[in-house]
Amino acid sequence: MNNKVDLYLEEGCGRCSFYRTPQCKVHNWTEVLIELRRIVLECGLDEDFKWSQPCYMFQKSNVLLVTAFKEYAAISFFKGTLLADPQGILVAPGANSQSARQLRFTHIKDILDREAVLKAYIYEAIELERLGLKVNYNKKAGPIPEELQKKFDEIPELKSAFEALTPGRQRGYILYFSQAKQSSTRKSRIEKSMVKIFEGKGINDR
Repeated sequence: MNNKVDLYLEEGCGRCSFYRTPQCKVHNWTEVLIELRRIVLECGLDEDFKWSQPCYMFQKSNVLLVTAFKEYAAISFFKGTLLADPQGILVAPGANSQSARQLRFTHIKDILDREAVLKAYIYEAIELERLGLKVNYNKKAGPIPEELQKKFDEIPELKSAFEALTPGRQRGYILYFSQAKQSSTRKSRIEKSMVKIFEGKGINDR
């Protein structure tokens, strides 16, 4: 067991202003998280703490996260799309999620009732890592948003810098820009991202 995970359960994740307060979402699901942690550890995974969340590994490869959200606690499988999911209970965390899949819980009873099923999913995820299986990601950038194309027309150097990015980084930016519903928001996101694009960085690079 990892002391940082103990601290996470006691104080919260530290990713927002509610850290160390009763309002932290971790405290909404403490008992559920503790039960999920027990089950994951019983499956033989190594416990670490990454991205401000409990992370569980097999031979130093990330297998899953146990984490809290506003409306539920979840086990999130890094390679969830490779799981067979015979129960049809895996959920994509977002519309553009290519790999991760979640098992979501709001009551301890749900966990206890499905403990055998839950462990079967975890053991399958471990087997995926043992076999070295990989997710086949779609790295195509997708359609260029109109606002970005206009910016390319205004600043040809920006287009050149964007095209020099890896396909994965291009796709990340296009998804980020396209997810905004309003044109004004898309324009703002593009403006704020220009420096990173010129530096050859992806949307999540620091």
